[in-house]
Amino acid sequence: MTSTPTSTPMSAPHSFQVDLRGLVDLLSHHLYSSPRVYVRELLQNAVDAVTARQAIDPQAQVGIRLSASGGRVTIEDSGIGLTAAEAHSFLATIGRSSKRGGGSELHDQALEATRREFLGQFGIGLLACFVVARQIRVVTRSARDPQAAPVEWLATDDGSYTVRELPHAARPEPGTTVVLEARRGAAEWTVPAKVEELARDYGSLLPYDITFDDGEGGEPRPVTDRPAVWERAFPTPAARRAALAGHCAQLFGFTPLDSIDLDLPVAGVRGVAYVLPDPTSPAHRAGHRVHLKGMLLTQRADNLLPDWAFFVRAVIDTDTLRPTASRENLYDDETLSAVREALGARIRGWLAELAASDPDRLAAFLRVHHLGVKSMARHDSELLGLMLPWLPFETSAGSMSLQEFAAAHTDIHFTRTVEEFRQIAPIAAAHGLGVINAGYTYDADLLALLPSVRPELKVTELDAGAVTERLDPVPTAAELALAPFLATARTRLEAQSCDVVLRAFQPVTVPALYLDDRQARQERDRTAAMESADSLWTGILGALRGSAPRARLVLNHNNPLIRRISGLQDEALTGTAVESLYGQALLMSQRPLRPADSALLNRAFLGLLEWATHSTAHPTDARDDEEDQK
Repeated sequence: MTSTPTSTPMSAPHSFQVDLRGLVDLLSHHLYSSPRVYVRELLQNAVDAVTARQAIDPQAQVGIRLSASGGRVTIEDSGIGLTAAEAHSFLATIGRSSKRGGGSELHDQALEATRREFLGQFGIGLLACFVVARQIRVVTRSARDPQAAPVEWLATDDGSYTVRELPHAARPEPGTTVVLEARRGAAEWTVPAKVEELARDYGSLLPYDITFDDGEGGEPRPVTDRPAVWERAFPTPAARRAALAGHCAQLFGFTPLDSIDLDLPVAGVRGVAYVLPDPTSPAHRAGHRVHLKGMLLTQRADNLLPDWAFFVRAVIDTDTLRPTASRENLYDDETLSAVREALGARIRGWLAELAASDPDRLAAFLRVHHLGVKSMARHDSELLGLMLPWLPFETSAGSMSLQEFAAAHTDIHFTRTVEEFRQIAPIAAAHGLGVINAGYTYDADLLALLPSVRPELKVTELDAGAVTERLDPVPTAAELALAPFLATARTRLEAQSCDVVLRAFQPVTVPALYLDDRQARQERDRTAAMESADSLWTGILGALRGSAPRARLVLNHNNPLIRRISGLQDEALTGTAVESLYGQALLMSQRPLRPADSALLNRAFLGLLEWATHSTAHPTDARDDEEDQK
C-alpha cells in the first residue's frame, strides 16, 4: 500500500530588503556615468511634481527655484506634494512613484491623462541623489488633500529615514522643498557655480520657469531658455543661420558649414543638425545631443542618425523616444528605428534642395564631405542620380564628376588601387583612354552602380589588354628588326610569368610599363603556391590553371634608352638590362614584390654594377685580370 505524500504549509511572503549603501554604489559606479546626474534627478522630480499639480489644478501658480551654498543644494517647487502616508510609500520605495496616482479617482484619471508629460519612469527618484548627499531633507505639503499637514521626510546615507508631520505654518502652500547635504568627497558637486552649470545644461529647455540662487544676495538667475533656438522667429533667414551657428559653437565648439532642420511633428521630434566644417572618418560614431521632454538625456547618443550621416552633429528634443534605465542614452527599439530613417530622409532632402537651388553651397559641402555622400549614394539610387553631377572623382583627365567624365568617355575603365592608377594615368590621358581611380573608399561600389543610372555607359576594370590596345603599334619592319632582342627579353622574364611587348607611347620619359589585371595576379599567386606546395596540392593547383592573360612588360619604342638597349650585341648584358627594366617598372607600379621578384632585382642590380665596373676599368687592370684567369 502506497502512502500519499503530505504537503508542507507555504510560509508567509516576505518583502525584498535593499541595502542603501549598496544601491548608491550601484548607481554611482555602474548605472550613472557621473555624479552630475543628481541635478537632473532633482529637476526631474520638481518638473514632474508641477506637471501633476497642473493636471488637477490648471490655475495653480508654477515655480521651481534651485539654490546652492555652503555645501547644501536646495530645490523648491509648487508641485503636487505628498502626505505622510505617501512620503512613506513613495520616497523610500524603489520602483514606485507619486505620479502613479493614489488620490481620488478623478485625480488619478487626470494624472493618467497627462502621464506622457512625466520625465521620470524608473522610480529611483530621490534615492539617486545619495551619490552626492549624506542627508536628504524633504518638506512637502499635498495639493490633493488641502487638510493634510505638511510632512518632513529626513533620510541619511546609512539607509534610515524618519517621517513626521509639521505645523501648518511650516509650509502654508502645497509643494515640496528638498535639501541635500553634501557627503564627504562630493563637495565639488555642490559648489554654486557647478550646480548652476549643471542645471543650465540639463534644464535649459524644460517647460517651466526655473531660477537659480547662489546665496550671495543677488536676483535669482533664469535657468531655462525657451523656446529652443531652432523654434524661434527671426527677421531674416540670414539672422536665423547666424543664431544657429552661435548655438552650435556654444554646444559643440565649431562653426557649422550649414544647418538642417529636423522637425518631425508626427514623430514628436524637433531639432537641428549641424554640418561639420572639417572632414571626419566614416567609422567615427558621432555623439548627438538629445533632450527628452525638455530635459537633457545625453550628449553622446550614437544611435540617433544613420551611420552614413557622420558629417553632422544633431541636437533634438523628443516626446516619444524611450530612454535607457540610466536615462543617459536612447533605447534602440522600433520607434527609434523609424525616427532614425525619417531623420536620414530629412538629411537627404536637404542635399536635394541644395542641388536644386544653391549649387555653390553644395559644392562647398562636397569639398569637405564628398566621402559621406558617396557612402549614402551606394544605397540610394535616387541620391546617386541626384548627386552624379557633383560628386568628384580622380580621373585620367583630372578631378571631375562622373557626369563630366562620361560626356567624353562611354567606355569607362577603373583601377582598384591608387598606385595602379597613378602609374597608368599619364599614359591613359595621352592616348585617350578613360580611367577612374577607384582605389578610394566607396568609389568602386559607385562605379559598379553607374550603369544602373546611365545604361549607355560601359564600366569595366582596367586590364593589360585594354591599355596595350590603345598604345601605338611599332612599324612591322622595326619590330621584325628587333625580334632577337624581344626573344631574349621574353626568355629572361618567362620565369616571372611576364610577357614582353613593344609599343610606342607617351610620355617618352617612361621606358617601360608593367601591366596586369586581377586574373593575371590570381594566376601568378596560384603558380607561386604550386611551387611551394607538396605533390598533392601541386596536382590540385595545376588542375586549376586558368587561361587568363599574363602580366605584360610594355617597352616604349619612343624612349631613347629602350632603343639603345635593343641594339646591344651582348646577349647577357641585354638580358640583365631587361631584368632591370622589369624591376624598375614593377617598383613604379608599387605592387608587392614576390621572393622571385626580389631575387631578380638583386641579380640585375649586381649584374649592372659588375658590367659598369669592368667596362670602366683601366686597360692595365683588364690585362692583369686576363693573366690571373690564365
